Amino acid sequence: MTDASATAARRPGEQALTALGLGAPALDPADASPHSFPGGGRWRTEIPSCEGPEALAVVLKEASRLDVPIHRISQGSGVWMLTDAEITEMVDATGERDIELCLFTGPRGTWDIGASVRTDSRGAGLRARGHDAVAGCVEDAIRATELGVKCLLVADEGVLWTLHRAREQGIIPADTTLKVSALIGPVNPASYAVYEGLGADSVNVPSDLTLDHLTEIRRASAAPMDMYIEAPDDLGGYIRMYEVAELIRRGAPLYLKFGLSKAPGIYPYGHHMRDLTLATARERVRRGRLALDLLERHGVGGAMAPLGSRLPGTLKRFGTSA
Repeated sequence: MTDASATAARRPGEQALTALGLGAPALDPADASPHSFPGGGRWRTEIPSCEGPEALAVVLKEASRLDVPIHRISQGSGVWMLTDAEITEMVDATGERDIELCLFTGPRGTWDIGASVRTDSRGAGLRARGHDAVAGCVEDAIRATELGVKCLLVADEGVLWTLHRAREQGIIPADTTLKVSALIGPVNPASYAVYEGLGADSVNVPSDLTLDHLTEIRRASAAPMDMYIEAPDDLGGYIRMYEVAELIRRGAPLYLKFGLSKAPGIYPYGHHMRDLTLATARERVRRGRLALDLLERHGVGGAMAPLGSRLPGTLKRFGTSA
């Protein structure tokens, strides 16, 4: 029989520090998020930067070997960097396992003709520049959803609003979910709520937000939150492994994203980067296993949402009538 004290929720090092007179103050129940995913559960998992069918196969094999449950697979290069056959292969492979596949839409500021994003001010950021870039994102969205993709990743507020309206008008399927990229992630509760209103079904926040920031956001919005537990170097390289339980307590409903620091960038992906991409895909799954082991040791692993769940629940939207 399992000792109940061994599985009760606890904080890292709690018993030893208390014995040494260094115990932390009691947790404040008012800090906790009151929200959860529809159907139950406080957290889901996501493996990001899965750039094609070959990387996906590596991720799925490694997840099976290490017993890492996966709710969502996401890709960062974009729909436009994949052939129809590659997209269909990824849709079929994730569909067989009831995993949500999320592909990035269209051109963005770092890859088009705009130079301001490379200046010290980072002007214009990673948005879709001009009508043609928005059109490219919409084209990607229609093509991807026609091939069976059910989740689209966006890095522009206008693209988000446009795709939300397209979803409401049946141009893309009504059950398509829209995910906001970490590249434009909001850093305060007001902006987070704006993304929810524009149609976001999950919002990636920067990994350097404090625990108090998460509590503030949860007082303004119930939209699912995505957060890199380990962030790529170009997003700061933060590693917040020991905070996972508290991040869930404050930020639920929360997607735990298992990124990888100290690894070269791979966007936009091509076969010339194959070995690196497959190696880093495998290691992301291993990082996920490490985080899940921590949750189990701290007695909070049982709060995971059921595998196969993907919808965000009822969220607050702005009106779409002109």
